[in-house]
Amino acid sequence: MRRRRRWDWFDEFFEEFFGREFEMFDEIFERMMRDFEEIVRKAESGEIKPIVRGFSIRIGPDGKPEIREFGTKPVIREAGVEERKPLVDVIETDDEVQVIAEMPGVSKEDIEVNASETKLEIKAEGENRRYYEVVDLPAEVDPESAKARYNNGVLEVILKKKYPKKEEKKRIKID
Repeated sequence: MRRRRRWDWFDEFFEEFFGREFEMFDEIFERMMRDFEEIVRKAESGEIKPIVRGFSIRIGPDGKPEIREFGTKPVIREAGVEERKPLVDVIETDDEVQVIAEMPGVSKEDIEVNASETKLEIKAEGENRRYYEVVDLPAEVDPESAKARYNNGVLEVILKKKYPKKEEKKRIKID
């Protein structure tokens, strides 16, 4: 008789609810745990400073779960200067897209933000830290409408959505 693992019911529940997406979640989780073990080893030896990693699950407009990883993976480019990905959250409303990026350790003057209709590029270079990330936006935006502010290590960028031009109606004469 096969002995049930302690969490078999948990796996079965999520496989039933999420289907194939659960396998992707499981793979992400396993990879994060391997990365976490490596990070802990490096942090204990003093090679790197502690960092943040995680994932978020939300139900998309089509009713299917969307799983996103977030977090920082430092890469040492120059002696003493870490390059990281900022923690980024994207919030979409009916009229705008809001991008929030956590980037402690840099000043407002160190940050450069570039926007296109579909992407937002965030760069920052402080004394001891660098951040870089390109964010894919969930909808087309008007780059000219971008407004940004930076306070207490948090960058907030708000962009107005770009709506298709309304077509003019033309009356057609019937012969």
